[in-house]
Amino acid sequence: MRGKRILLVIGGGIAAFKALDLIRRLRERGASVTPVLTRAAEEFVTPLSVSALAANKVYRDLFDLTDEAEMGHIQLSRSADLIVVAPATADLLARMAQGRADDLASTLLLATDTRVLVAPAMNVRMWNHPATQRNLAVLRGDGVLFTGPNEGDMACGEYGPGRMSEPLEIVAAVEAAFAAGPLAGRHVLVTSGPTHEPIDPVRYIANRSSGAQGTALARALLALGARVTFVTGPATVPPPEGAHVVRVETASQMLAAVQAALPADAAVFAAAVADWHVANASESKMKKQAGNAPALEFAENPDILATISKGPQRPALVVGFAAETDDVIAHATAKLARKGCDWIVANDVSPATGIMGGTENAVTIIRQDGSDTWPRMTKDLVARRLAEEIAKTL
Repeated sequence: MRGKRILLVIGGGIAAFKALDLIRRLRERGASVTPVLTRAAEEFVTPLSVSALAANKVYRDLFDLTDEAEMGHIQLSRSADLIVVAPATADLLARMAQGRADDLASTLLLATDTRVLVAPAMNVRMWNHPATQRNLAVLRGDGVLFTGPNEGDMACGEYGPGRMSEPLEIVAAVEAAFAAGPLAGRHVLVTSGPTHEPIDPVRYIANRSSGAQGTALARALLALGARVTFVTGPATVPPPEGAHVVRVETASQMLAAVQAALPADAAVFAAAVADWHVANASESKMKKQAGNAPALEFAENPDILATISKGPQRPALVVGFAAETDDVIAHATAKLARKGCDWIVANDVSPATGIMGGTENAVTIIRQDGSDTWPRMTKDLVARRLAEEIAKTL
């Protein structure tokens, strides 16, 4: 569960007190927890206690101007790897089944494309009521995951099914949800970040790649259950937790690391690899000499994408990236044919777009049988959508 991002919606029932222990248990296992409190939940647990245990901000109000400006409920609903609703009251389940969006919690649940796991908690008669059972059938048909409820004594004095699952039972359900993802048992190789090609021991040739898109993609693949090997150059964005991280500097080192990581079911080459290295790199720092600029001799770097696409251990799916500044589709289409990969993810990284090093991306997926242009969106959303396409293909 290390590195997984969980959005925890806490409903308004007496079982809300168990959510405090649930937060602690999830964080013990390396997950990060972003809590959302319904108005009714605040009658049972305080925002301060929830925030302290989660070490994260608590979201409460759909129309909070600051929250909307900083993140927004749509992004909040899609930035998690899993949404957990605990406790899920009869009212909250009814609103989910009806597709209502009249508060922050229900709006997040309606706006998301992330998997949802609910832990129901309510009076036994409410649980057994035909209306609740109809709502449960609808939600199960929509793909919502369930844990519990358990049978036992109720806070109201009655006995029967309706007790929320214990925190460790919910943790086990969360682990099972990740293990049961569509990429469970699959090994996916991802490259990311720039490469640094030395000029001398203190200088190098590089590019503006931050590694944000590659990291986001690795996280999305992990969330779908994949085992991920993450080969990264010196990126500014930290690598994803939960992946096997291999750090490199040069293009030659990256190729060697990629070959060592094979076999894999899929490989996604999101790294911005330098095309050339300095053939006459100095072993000591070059000194400035008035009127005499150093003469740098360049040699081509190995073509990692083509080498793997045409090699003996070729993964079933090979995806390349094409960062272009002009004639994006034409250049990317030519690259697809030249490299021998299955897909090219093409984007325009000219300075005016703000994409290279930024938080958003606008891509076109080019395949042998056509192309698909996606609207501009955050790199997290691009990653999630691309990971889902990979899962469908494998």
